[in-house]
Amino acid sequence: MRIAELRLHPVAVADPPLRSSYGRHAPYALRTIVEIRTADGITGISETYGGDGPLAALEALRPEILGRDPFQLAGLWRKLKAEAPEGDRSQTRLVPGENPLDQHARSFAAIEIACLDAIGKALGRPVCDLLGGRARDEVPFSAYLFYKHAGGGGLGEDAREDKYGECLDPASMVRQARQMVDEYGFREIKLKGGVLEPELEITTIQALREEFGPNYPLRIDPNCAWSVETSVRVGLALKEELAGGGYLEDPTATLEGMAEVRRRLLKHGADIPQASNVAVTAFADVLEAWRLGAVQIVLSDPHYWGGVRAIDQLSRLCELLGLGMSMHSNNHLGVSLMAMAHAAAAAPLLTHACDTHYPWQAAEDEVVVGGRIPIQGGSVRIPDAPGLGVELDYDQLARLGERYRKLPYRKRDDEAEMRLHVDPNWRRLLPRW
Repeated sequence: MRIAELRLHPVAVADPPLRSSYGRHAPYALRTIVEIRTADGITGISETYGGDGPLAALEALRPEILGRDPFQLAGLWRKLKAEAPEGDRSQTRLVPGENPLDQHARSFAAIEIACLDAIGKALGRPVCDLLGGRARDEVPFSAYLFYKHAGGGGLGEDAREDKYGECLDPASMVRQARQMVDEYGFREIKLKGGVLEPELEITTIQALREEFGPNYPLRIDPNCAWSVETSVRVGLALKEELAGGGYLEDPTATLEGMAEVRRRLLKHGADIPQASNVAVTAFADVLEAWRLGAVQIVLSDPHYWGGVRAIDQLSRLCELLGLGMSMHSNNHLGVSLMAMAHAAAAAPLLTHACDTHYPWQAAEDEVVVGGRIPIQGGSVRIPDAPGLGVELDYDQLARLGERYRKLPYRKRDDEAEMRLHVDPNWRRLLPRW
């Protein structure tokens, strides 16, 4: 079994004008669909970050991929790891997919997932079975709420329906949450914060608790927009709302800053767990976060941790250290969602429902045969089909590829979108409050 062909499909996916501390989402998110074909006619697929940078990194690997046995990837990982530059791999300053220091892990993950899909098809087994089997048949996901401007994504005649409308105050965010919960059956709720004044975001969480009650765990993620002092103030104000399975995610920059927030909250009797996917993006970060007491829940992501097998390893490490684990999300299509689901299904430890942007992507942008992956009861069920359990719709792939070629930009730049649509002088400040 040898890889005879590597195909890279850059695509553009309509994306609503969602807000975070990084800025505002562009009308289209960029993704790359990776396809390998073996000499005996088996196809394996994966999905990863889009734009010129990730595409060039994968293209540079072509000589390493062609002719390789999909079962033999350890040597490829060693080579990429050895060539990776040293430095801060955090996402504090850069949005996911744009840090050049984790390029090796992102590229390897894209190849590894495609190879595992091909192996699963060759053996007639789902990817999670290749990782040791299922710890769960259904993977829970959370409602992922965003403050947003009006619009459903896309431009002109290609504009999408705005299902949720403008959501820039507590009442509209409760409405957004109710729509998501009613449609997908989510049982946990996450709010992307760091957008409005902290008092308004406190009010939003309080309104969500009033609407859904204590049986729906709540979490808030301002992506480091707050100072230590503000983080403590918000934590104390939401002491009850973030308890019972919720958490405070990356409230302030650096592990040292988060450790100080944790110490101060505990001093005031607020035992609110802290989670991270910004300060903790590699195995060494886990140990430092544990040593400092800064993070109690690690938010994994197969796309930049180095693949789905890395998530299994991370799960075991977190269990050893007494930490919780969940999963981070970025804009994604069904191929990525299934890779996340298989990784989470096989991970021995999964203490919180995973994040997903999937409700924000429209059905007309899906690239898998049969359309969108169903989320029912807040969960994705792992199919018995071999590999990831999905196949590419090549007509859709061509359509999204043509749209990509017509776009004037080739990387994500949330700051530029803010300056274009909201404030010509806007820039990301840490902390903003």
